[in-house]
Amino acid sequence: MSEKANRSPGIDRQIQTYLAGAQGIRPEHPFSFFDLEQKARDVMDPDAWGYVEPGAGAGDTVFSNQEAFLEWEIVPRALRDVSSCDLKVDLLGLSLRSPLVLAPIGIQEILHQEAEIGSGRAAASLMMPFVLSAVSSRSIEQVAEAMGPMPRWFQLYWGSRNDIVISLLERAERSGYSAIVLTVDAKLLGWRDADLQNAYLPVVQGKGVANFFTDPEFRRTLDQPPEEDPHQAIQQLLQVLSNLTLSWDDVRWLVDQTSLPVLLKGILHPDDAKRAVDSGAAGVIVSNHGGRQVDGAVGALRALPGISEALDDAATILFDSGIRRASHIVKALCLGASAVLVGRPYIYGLALNGEQGVRDVMLNLLGELDVTMRLSGYRSLGELTRECLRAV
Repeated sequence: MSEKANRSPGIDRQIQTYLAGAQGIRPEHPFSFFDLEQKARDVMDPDAWGYVEPGAGAGDTVFSNQEAFLEWEIVPRALRDVSSCDLKVDLLGLSLRSPLVLAPIGIQEILHQEAEIGSGRAAASLMMPFVLSAVSSRSIEQVAEAMGPMPRWFQLYWGSRNDIVISLLERAERSGYSAIVLTVDAKLLGWRDADLQNAYLPVVQGKGVANFFTDPEFRRTLDQPPEEDPHQAIQQLLQVLSNLTLSWDDVRWLVDQTSLPVLLKGILHPDDAKRAVDSGAAGVIVSNHGGRQVDGAVGALRALPGISEALDDAATILFDSGIRRASHIVKALCLGASAVLVGRPYIYGLALNGEQGVRDVMLNLLGELDVTMRLSGYRSLGELTRECLRAV
């Protein structure tokens, strides 16, 4: 094997692990997603586990997300020179090391004390974009300071007060976030059995409120500052956090309020994808919220090909919901996505060991992607098309 071939995230990760093993040092964090999930459950508070792991209702959408990946098989090509493998991608004006993005997951303090600071720093160290949730445990400004110049996006839940929405957008712009991710599939909470059985919603306990409690427009709606009357502030937040009246007419208005590109997350129908672009969105994120909103919804990967055909390179297409292994990433890229959002895997890494746990999980996923690409005979993301797959 040539020296050039060894310079890869996958080969390097393997060799480092095996050399350490020869010295009696085993990996600190699991490589298997199943083992990672089980180990995270062992260290997590039961209520927090019930909040993070299950999907809506019976969990059929979570199952469908995984089942959809099995409906496609990678067709490896033999005897190709894979001494180099280019994983770089240009995305929304950014030149990125890989097609991996850390998905927005709120209220990370229930998993680890480092919360979004740990996740953001891990993403920054790997030059992967981190998407900060609106309901984060650390504020827009705190995460920006922790990440420095590395790429970050801000995810927005569009509540009932446009003045607060505009304030959040302006804070994200001032703090160096380079895109807005508008979640469109969560006008209200999905029906989640575990949370209801545990009577557990972290926001009610004052968690995940950092962006609102520090927001000047939100604070103006209160009779007393949150520091003096947190109960009243939480009640007010619950009133303004959702907006059941939102429609397509509102999207163009939002796009006009910011200089940043806007991605609509939660798109599953080709017509909705086209309307998103017609409304000024820079792209869409094909997602069913990781199965957490509508029980029995279409598996996200099943929706991807139709959306890709409908948009036909007219806008950026990202994929979210169900990414667990490198094969999932390859299949999503072959079916039309430019990049993928990773959710539960990195959050389990955070639960286990904060920033280092997130970094290890994402390094493993990056390494496995590199190895899978090379073993399949593909040397760049541009070579990944639907012809690389076989429908089962």
